[in-house]
Amino acid sequence: MNLVLVGFMGTGKTEVSKEFAERTGMRYLSIDKMIEEREGMSISDIFKEKGEEYFREVEKSIIKEVSSMEGVVIDAGGGVVLDDENMENLNNSGVVICLKARPEVILDRVDNKTDRPLLNVKDKLAKINEILDSRRIYYDKIEKSIDTSDLTIDEVVEQVKSLVKYSLN
Repeated sequence: MNLVLVGFMGTGKTEVSKEFAERTGMRYLSIDKMIEEREGMSISDIFKEKGEEYFREVEKSIIKEVSSMEGVVIDAGGGVVLDDENMENLNNSGVVICLKARPEVILDRVDNKTDRPLLNVKDKLAKINEILDSRRIYYDKIEKSIDTSDLTIDEVVEQVKSLVKYSLN
């Protein structure tokens, strides 16, 4: 069984995935890092040079690959939910949990990061709200979710553990 964390940027997927993997002895995999390694460039550069559509195709290929693995914690990118095949593969590989946060919290968490190509705009909060609105229908399809807005990493990891135990019963 795998654990898959999805959700918008800044919701805590990477930190929670790493911490969960460390505590359980499972292997941590970042879809974004695998894409960067495979392509030999940063996500931002892929978006700039090859476009989002190309990025999504590479992402889809890697998701197929990691979905066939067992016993891994998968830190999936924020946009994986946009593709039904991605979600089918991830759901078939284990427990999928969506991390969520309020737009203002997301902005606070990502405001000083330069590796967020979708936020290379003047009004980042408006862009966050726009993207969240367009993805809400996809995030809401995911049965298990945690709002990380007011939680520490430890508290989120504990909630993830509870959801994973629940889903195994």
